[in-house]
Amino acid sequence: MKAFLLIALGLLAGVSHTARADDTVERGRYLSVAADCVACHTSPRQGKPYAGGYAIASPLGEIWASNITPSKSHGIGNYTEADFAQAVREGVRKDGAHLYPAMPYTSYAKLTDEDIHALYVYFMQAVAPVDEEARTTELPFPFSVRSSMAVWNLLFLDKTPFKPDPAQSAQWNRGAYLVEGLAHCSSCHSPRGLMMQEVGGKAFAGGSLGDWYAPNITSHPISGIGGWTDDELAQYLKTGRVEGKGQAGGGMAEAVTNSLSKLRDEDIRAIVTYLRTVPAVADKDATRAAFAWGDPTAAPGEQPVRGTNAPLASGAVLYSGLCASCHGPKGEGSKDGYYPSLVHNSTVGMTRPQNLVATIIGGIDREVDGQHVVMPHFSEGSYVQALSDADVAAVASYVRTSFGPGDQVTEAQVALIRDGGEKPLLAKIARLWLPLLILGLAAFVVVILMVRRAWKKRRLRRAST
Repeated sequence: MKAFLLIALGLLAGVSHTARADDTVERGRYLSVAADCVACHTSPRQGKPYAGGYAIASPLGEIWASNITPSKSHGIGNYTEADFAQAVREGVRKDGAHLYPAMPYTSYAKLTDEDIHALYVYFMQAVAPVDEEARTTELPFPFSVRSSMAVWNLLFLDKTPFKPDPAQSAQWNRGAYLVEGLAHCSSCHSPRGLMMQEVGGKAFAGGSLGDWYAPNITSHPISGIGGWTDDELAQYLKTGRVEGKGQAGGGMAEAVTNSLSKLRDEDIRAIVTYLRTVPAVADKDATRAAFAWGDPTAAPGEQPVRGTNAPLASGAVLYSGLCASCHGPKGEGSKDGYYPSLVHNSTVGMTRPQNLVATIIGGIDREVDGQHVVMPHFSEGSYVQALSDADVAAVASYVRTSFGPGDQVTEAQVALIRDGGEKPLLAKIARLWLPLLILGLAAFVVVILMVRRAWKKRRLRRAST
C-alpha cells in the first residue's frame, strides 16, 4: 500500500510539472503574439515562422530580420536564457554584435524576468528550428559599424524594468506594461530626433515610418484619440476598422493582423485605459479631428465628369474610373461597410496626405478572424492600373478636396512618398561622409604642406644669419 501511494504521488508530481511547463510555453506564445515577433521575423512570402528574411524599411536602409528559431546553426539554439535576455532587452547578440533599434529592445527592456523566461521557453521548446540562414543586413557606412550602437545605447537605452504605479489600477498598469513594453507602441507612434531616438516629451505624438505616418495617439481631442470612444478604440485594435473613424493600413494593418486582433479582450481594454491617460500633445496644423472631415451631401459625385470632355488624367475622372465602384461616387462606401467611406475617414482627413498617398501606392492588406480585407495597389505591377506620380497626385487631391481638408497634393510629394518618405537629417548627413572625408583629408594635406613650407622658410632664414 505504501509503495502504491509513493507511485501515485510521483505520477501526480510528474503531471503537475508537465502542466506547469505547458503553462509556461503557452504564456510565452501569448507574449510573443503581444510583442508581434512573427510580423518581423517571418517572411511574408510563405516564410517559415520566425526564420527571418523580412526586410524592415528604415531611413538608413533595409534591416533584415534574423532567424530566431532554436536552430543551432542559423538561429538562437545556442543561446542561454541570459543570452536571450541580453538580446531582447539590450540589443546585444550572443556573439557581442549590436542589434539596430529596428528591433524594439528599447521597449522590451521593460519586460519582467518572468516574461523573458516564458518567451525563452516558448522559442526553445515550441518553435520549430529552421536551419536556413536569413539575409544579412548591410547598411552603408558609417551605419554598418554595429559597435557604434554601444554609444547610442549609452545615450538612449533606459534599462529600467517596468514598475507598477501603486496609485493606478491593475488595469491601467497592465495597459502601461503592454503599451510601453510588449506592444512597443511608441516605437512607431513617437517622433524621432537627430540620432533616431524617440523624442522625450512627445511620446505617442506621431512619427514618420518612411512612406507611412503613425498618427498621434495621445489623449488630445483633436490631434489624438480623445474624440474616439473606448468601444471604438477597442474595436479598431481588434479589427482594424471603425465606421466613421478609420481603417488600418501599412504597419498598423500588420500589427492588427498578427498581434492586436489575437489579444485577450481584457488586454485590449487595458491598452485603451492607459492610452486615455497619455498626456495630450497638440498638432498646431490640426483644426479639427482627422475623422471629422467630409460631407457626403456636398460631394460632387460623378455628374460633373460623365459625358464631358474632362481630361482623362484629371482627379475627378480617375476617381470615377478607379475608385467610385468601391468607395461610391460621393465617397459613401459600400452599404455593408466592406469598402469604407472616404467621408469621416482619418486617412483622408489627416493634416498630412502621407497615408492617403501610401494607400493608393501600396494598397491595403489585413486579415482578422478569416476576413481578408484587400485594396489593390496602383503602382507598377498593379492588376488594376499603374498610376504615375502625377496621376496619384491628381486623384489624392480630388479625394482631399471632396472629402477632406481641401488641400492639394503635389507630384513632388507623391514622388517623395514613393521613394520611402522624407529622410531624417542623420541619413542626409551620412550620405556626405565620403565627400566630407575627402575634403577633410585635402584640408589636412594643405595644412601640413603650409606648415612644412613655413618650417623650411624659417630654417633658411636661420641659416642665412
